[in-house]
This record gives sequence, C-alpha cells and structure tokens, in this order.
Amino acid sequence: SATIDMEQFNQILDLDGEDPECEFSASMVGAYFDQATNTFKEMEEALTAKNLAKLSELGHFLKGSSAQLGVSRVQVSCEKIQHYGQLKDQEKNIDLTDDEALDKIGALMDTVKFEYDTAEEWLKDYFKQKGVVVLVGEAD
Repeated sequence: SATIDMEQFNQILDLDGEDPECEFSASMVGAYFDQATNTFKEMEEALTAKNLAKLSELGHFLKGSSAQLGVSRVQVSCEKIQHYGQLKDQEKNIDLTDDEALDKIGALMDTVKFEYDTAEEWLKDYFKQKGVVVLVGEAD
C-alpha cells in the first residue's frame, strides 16, 4: 500500500477551500505529528511495563488519527498493535499469550516508527512545495 492514501488526504485538503496557506490541513498534520510522537513514547513505556491494555488503546488511538489523514501503513500497523494488545492475531485468527503479544508488538514498533517517519517526510515535503511550514509542538 502507498505511504499516503491520496483519496483520503485529498478530502482533508478540500477542507482548505481556496486558502493558499492550507491553514486547516497543515494544522491537522502538525497536530498529528505531535500526537504520533507522544503516542510512540507512551507505547514504549507501556511495552516496558508490559501493559497490553494500554498498548491496545494507544494502537486504536493512533490508528484513528492515521486513518483520518490517509497515513495508511501506520494505520494498518497500529490496528495490529490494537489487536495484539487484546491477545488476538487477526491474520492467523489465533489467540496469543501475553508474552507472544508483547513480542509481536515489540517487533512491530521499529516498523511502525519507520512507516511514520516516511509519512512525516512525505507530508512535510508536500506542504513545503506549497510554501507552507507545518508547525509542530504547538499544542504543548
């Protein structure tokens, strides 16, 4: 699948209307960057604490905000984290032990961060070409 689902991303861009500053979409993307960074930090902490319920919740949360912007690979990986956190392997349709689930989530963390970094780069580049700077860390 593509890094960005353009059909979904274009729906967000449409909300800018005629605004050359892309204020709405750029602020949404900036907020997403903050969210993802914070969520990954929380995921690492939950993984260390072996808190599967929290991992499932965080996976679900980031899946939703990724889907909204069309960040499809991150969305898919976060959905897996959500299910692993519930001790389910959807692909193999089997139940997991706590240790199996934690191993699978641990292995997926590098992948999902790489997928996110790739998407972040793509999105920043997209707005840069329009002369728009995406502000990050504004919500702090």
